[in-house]
Amino acid sequence: MSTKKTSRKGGKQSFRTENDSMGTVRVPADAYFGATTQRAIDNFRISGQPMPQSFIRAVAAIKAAAAEANSQLELLDRRIAFTIVQAADEIIAGKHADQFPVDVYQTGSGTSTNMNVNEVIAARAREILKVDLSDRDAVHPNDHVNRCQSSNDVIPTATHVAAVMLITERLLPALAELERALKVKSREFAKVVKTGRTHLQDATPVTLGQEFSGYAAQVANAIKHIKYAKTRLSFVALGGTAVGTGINAHPRFARLALARLSERLGVRFREATNHFQAQSTLDEVVVASGALKTAAISLMKIANDIRHLGSGPRAGLGELNLPEVQPGSSIMPGKVNPVIAESLCMVAARVIGNDATIAVAGQSGLFELNVMQPVAALCLLESIELLANCADNFRIRLVDGLTATDRGPKLVEEGLMLATALTPALGYDKAAAIAHEAATTGETIRQVALRTSGLPDSELDRLLDPLSMVTNKGKRTRRK
Repeated sequence: MSTKKTSRKGGKQSFRTENDSMGTVRVPADAYFGATTQRAIDNFRISGQPMPQSFIRAVAAIKAAAAEANSQLELLDRRIAFTIVQAADEIIAGKHADQFPVDVYQTGSGTSTNMNVNEVIAARAREILKVDLSDRDAVHPNDHVNRCQSSNDVIPTATHVAAVMLITERLLPALAELERALKVKSREFAKVVKTGRTHLQDATPVTLGQEFSGYAAQVANAIKHIKYAKTRLSFVALGGTAVGTGINAHPRFARLALARLSERLGVRFREATNHFQAQSTLDEVVVASGALKTAAISLMKIANDIRHLGSGPRAGLGELNLPEVQPGSSIMPGKVNPVIAESLCMVAARVIGNDATIAVAGQSGLFELNVMQPVAALCLLESIELLANCADNFRIRLVDGLTATDRGPKLVEEGLMLATALTPALGYDKAAAIAHEAATTGETIRQVALRTSGLPDSELDRLLDPLSMVTNKGKRTRRK
């Protein structure tokens, strides 16, 4: 087998012949992968979308840890184990990315991808050993690279590992920074009193800072949910092999391999407490996707609030100035749109859709195996990456640059729901009558109350102080 990139000559691609248990297959001469991978390429010409690289790196990390464990257990020659680890490390580093073309929509167990990785590692290991590259006995994809493993425990383990690493390295830091930025804005807007809104109608005053404290709390809660999901995902199926019984695996293999994997990745992974549950369900993936969906919904609420508060600039609410990042119209000069918020909302929609796919996949555990592993992995990893990317983008290109206008405070004095503050002194019915009259005449609550309530100016000033309403510390006059 030639591994040099010289398979195309004169516009024609050259091939080599590979053998597997089903016979011979023609494989591109410059490919590291073998017959099983080529069969999968031919069988699944569906989307042209291969498994995510984060997933492939996770499988490679499992193979490296497995080789180290098998060497320690004296099930694998140390020299072979060393070359397997070296080849796997190259994949983890991003090399040979073009050698993993198998479509996502493949065998439901992900066997095609597992064998794809096995074959690439085996071929590259033979190359490192400087042996005949067609000599499967030197480094065999099944007997050596896949020792003590099955696709049925490797693929669900890889899903968990890839998700945990993306959550740890990308999503949680991005959400933590967004929470921090929202808290900064909450403090910055602490004294900006504005009209609250319920049912899209005017309500009693709040501060812009209080609104943003709610946004920060939403993100904080999302972080808690995702951390819980990460804990669930840290329990993995490795060691169960074909159906959960652990057939053909050394009793100590899973513990040793996961110890090596944890050391390698800096995150602790543990063997599932019940392998039959771990391989026949996607329960942990469903939990994690639910947490991601919750985060997406929270971010969508925040984005929608901010883009509505920034609507205008003259015919909308206009309470926030959003950073101007690009022209908003191909026909209307000077128009600027809330494109960053819109982008986040589309990500949220995608994450919600991915969760629906995962829900269906989670129902597809048939007896001892779930048979929608690849698509569940794709959706979960895509959701994590999208949320991490958009949380960073939303913070940097929108939240950090937000400023308050004077429109919110100006509208407070005109708000009809200021009448709520008169209720303790006048009663609900009299306060309601004042509100209705103000709405009819166009006067403010203060003007009508001064004319009709009998309360002195000083008492109305105290009762209708917006700041006392938002802190709930103003003393109310009680009716006798």
